[in-house]
Amino acid sequence: MHPVLGKVTERLRERSARSRAAYLSLINAAPAPRQGLSCGNLAHGMAACSAQDKQRLALPDEVNVGIVTAYNDMLSAHQPYERYPALLRQYLRRLGATGQVAGGVPAMCDGVTQGEPGMELSLASRDVIAMSTAIALSHNMFNATLCLGICDKIVPGLLMGALRFGHLPTVFVPSGPMPSGLPNSEKARVRQLYAEGKVDRQALLAAESASYHSPGTCTFYGTANTNQMLLESMGLQLPGASFVAPDSALRDALTREAAAAAVRLARDGRVRLADVLDERALINAVVMLLATGGSTNLTLHLVAIGQAAGLQLDWDDMAELSRVVPTLAHIYPSGKADINQFQAAGGTAFVFRQLLDAGLLHADVQTVAGPGLERYALEPVLDDGELSWRDGIGASLDDQVLRGTEQPFAPDGGLRVIAGALGRGVVKVSAVAAEHRRVTAACRVFDSQTEFVRAFEAGELVGDVVVVVRFQGPAANGMPELHRLMPYLGVLQDRGQRVALVTDGRLSGASGKVPAAIHLCPEALHGGPIARLREGDVLCLDADAGTLELIEPAADWQARPAATAPDGVRRGWGRELFAFMRAEASPADQGASVFTASLREADR
Repeated sequence: MHPVLGKVTERLRERSARSRAAYLSLINAAPAPRQGLSCGNLAHGMAACSAQDKQRLALPDEVNVGIVTAYNDMLSAHQPYERYPALLRQYLRRLGATGQVAGGVPAMCDGVTQGEPGMELSLASRDVIAMSTAIALSHNMFNATLCLGICDKIVPGLLMGALRFGHLPTVFVPSGPMPSGLPNSEKARVRQLYAEGKVDRQALLAAESASYHSPGTCTFYGTANTNQMLLESMGLQLPGASFVAPDSALRDALTREAAAAAVRLARDGRVRLADVLDERALINAVVMLLATGGSTNLTLHLVAIGQAAGLQLDWDDMAELSRVVPTLAHIYPSGKADINQFQAAGGTAFVFRQLLDAGLLHADVQTVAGPGLERYALEPVLDDGELSWRDGIGASLDDQVLRGTEQPFAPDGGLRVIAGALGRGVVKVSAVAAEHRRVTAACRVFDSQTEFVRAFEAGELVGDVVVVVRFQGPAANGMPELHRLMPYLGVLQDRGQRVALVTDGRLSGASGKVPAAIHLCPEALHGGPIARLREGDVLCLDADAGTLELIEPAADWQARPAATAPDGVRRGWGRELFAFMRAEASPADQGASVFTASLREADR
């Protein structure tokens, strides 16, 4: 084991000793499934079942699997889930078990809501999904859980909710990526041309539609595909299941095997969700995030997921691991390849093999596929229609996409914790060219994306500039992703201007080539130093050094009053319904979750 891996894991274990023990005590006290239900309770729970299923459900030792689904047919990644419940129930019956859809959870698409008022509900949806999952599992009808979810806030929300029912074994069931379409780099180029007014909306829509064109996960390496990679690293998804095409024979075989795994775990009774997701599994997820250049959204989600399991992960843990975990994958936006090209070059099995051999993953963990992470260095195949696993390839088939630890793309994981006069945040450098990582310039201060776009279109952004967009934190407006900024910032950079972004908001794994200090906290609404910035203040963002400084601060800097939010009430588009969540949201470095305080209280 790499010494830093051991050091960070032990530090997490010690920091979490009290809360983890309280969590496990809570899980160990949970009642056995269906025991304690009255005849009336049980009759309600199985009223709509077939006679055969009713006979099995009446037996306390038979396995009933609760299916929690994020299906809707607006999300391309989730459209394939439409037929999963029937497929799963059919196969469960062959195994002598039963299955019921325990509940559905909301599943919004950040791609649809980018730059729209609805995007302000995106991060809040994670915690709503967690609560919805808890409601689904609250009936005590189930011996195991199958979670159907892929995209940005959906996997973290499902996992956070399921962890509070950690006495049940839980298996995540993916649906796979869409086929490759228009290359992501070409899509980004057209977006920049549109921002400059050089192509019209019809050309932009044609490019977007050629990129996002069929059922399946979007093919860039954003939060959705990062989620899949991390589920495997935590042992919560079958080995190699993440990036198999939807509606294929192998995909269906893996879906059936996920049901079989849930039944085996339930009947065995020794490996629960709480046993799989411990401090070692959580650290494995951080390592995989770093090694593959994954989404910065996971710096929020992994902290919140850890809290749901009584584990107090923090950004410093991530930053310390980032210094020793090499970057092994270049998937857009870090490179030109998409997730299908990554999988063809060697995929998850190759990455697991490299990291295990380097001592950068905990191998001695429980997984839903069995004990030990070594099995995740295998890849699934169909042999005469039967599912089996074989050794992954020993060498990358495309070293522009995937490399081993001997010659990585970078010696570190590309994630930095940013600290300085303006607070703490994070920056991801894996997609940023070395010559663009340090920017010193006067700032322009905006309180919304719309203000920035107006300034761009008016030709006001000339020369080097640090763009500051504030009042975008979890308490201010729900912390929407700020991707509307990126094409315009890219245009400025391509013009030869040195440009950086500083914000208390967030982007994601698709952030791109402009250095961005994000998740800054304290946020502006809570009086963070970013609220005292004025036009013309000179800032220096050094992404490699992990610093964000105010150069030659004005004499009145400390005495300046903090700016006030432009609109303290979020009206319309349902945002008023989420005011209580914004008021309770923890800072970004604590997961930006409404549950942080209550979980700490519960797990004392």
